[in-house]
Amino acid sequence: MSTIRVAIDGPSGAGKSTLARSAAGKLGFVYVDTGAIYRTIGLYVFQNHIDPEDGEAVSAALESIYVDLRYDGEGRQQMLLNGRDVSQDIRLPEISRFASAVSALPAVRAHLLELQRALGRVHNVIMDGRDIGTVVLPDAEVKIYLTAAPQARAERRCRELEQRGTPQPFEEVLRDIEARDWRDTHRAAAPLRKAEDAVLLDTTGLDFQESEAALLDIIRERTGL
Repeated sequence: MSTIRVAIDGPSGAGKSTLARSAAGKLGFVYVDTGAIYRTIGLYVFQNHIDPEDGEAVSAALESIYVDLRYDGEGRQQMLLNGRDVSQDIRLPEISRFASAVSALPAVRAHLLELQRALGRVHNVIMDGRDIGTVVLPDAEVKIYLTAAPQARAERRCRELEQRGTPQPFEEVLRDIEARDWRDTHRAAAPLRKAEDAVLLDTTGLDFQESEAALLDIIRERTGL
């Protein structure tokens, strides 16, 4: 039987991961957080003192990096870097810049492309990232561009950081989000953009329950579930 693939793209802090993970659980799909995959590469680069914007150095390091995914009993994605669980390490604030930089490198994107596509061939998936509907799964059954105003995304990110015990000032978080938006939309390799056949979902004025309901409505309407 063919699988159902839901591709969700959008800017940093739009709530893609939280919403996609919850929706996948309700639909019985596998959730794939591609941002976590790039964060894992970024973590290796960070830990090995490699300039994340040095394409040659990062490309050379790829042969020493083995990235794998596994899922716990509740369906939560865990990231393994060379056999070690780094699911918590990749969420440290300083890894965000490294993840953004390495994800702009064509060699890194090519290196991880088949890993992402393979998951969509064997599972019903909800996969989120920056270029899922445009590059990774261009023929996905459902494509959604999930976004929100920068200020709303910064507020959500601040709450998330506080809950993790790593609070940051709002102004700093907002600057980081705006800088990430610029990098993601202006990079040469697979820039962030809305696929022509993607449904736009703006969650600026919606709470979590409303956002999830809207997301599920789109998926069910497009798939007949």
